[in-house]
Amino acid sequence: MLDMSHKHSHEEEQAAGSVGQENVQNSQEETTNLQEEQPNAAEEPAVADNLSDELADLQKKYDELNDTHLRLRAEFDNYRKRTMREKSDLIKSGGESALVHLLPVVDDFERALQNIQKAEDVAAIAEGVNLIYNKFVSYLSSQGVKAMEVVGKPFDADIYEAIATIPAPEEKLKGKVLDCVQTGYTLNDKVIRHAKVVVGE
Repeated sequence: MLDMSHKHSHEEEQAAGSVGQENVQNSQEETTNLQEEQPNAAEEPAVADNLSDELADLQKKYDELNDTHLRLRAEFDNYRKRTMREKSDLIKSGGESALVHLLPVVDDFERALQNIQKAEDVAAIAEGVNLIYNKFVSYLSSQGVKAMEVVGKPFDADIYEAIATIPAPEEKLKGKVLDCVQTGYTLNDKVIRHAKVVVGE
């Protein structure tokens, strides 16, 4: 009987010891958890500070890019307005040089008209008009304007405008230009006026 009570007492001691150990372990685990939580709690403000710094950096970069964009847009708008103004001025005064070089021809015509009133020699008048004409044609040539040579050439609808067709005097002249009613002109090899021609058939 004594042994049984002793045995029970021993078992109770072991159970109490076991419970004590569990309590100690639980206490240690809680302490460890608290220690782990404290650094985590300390890390949260640091993370918030980092995010705040990154946000400030991003805001600064955004402001810089936005400012650059607005400046470039303003510069482009100024460039566009300046270009439009220059183009408008060019359209208005682009032909100034051409017109200035035509004025001597006008002077020649004025002198010729004055002399026609007094002149009795028709040949001299014709010679003077011919000189003015050659001077004018020479100026046009210097500007890249050239008269088309069309008579005897095959008819080309891209270059010539047929205003009439007549029977060809020879077989080899069929489909070719027989006469030019109005001279055509090119400017640097581009047709600026089509020649009006008569075509053989």
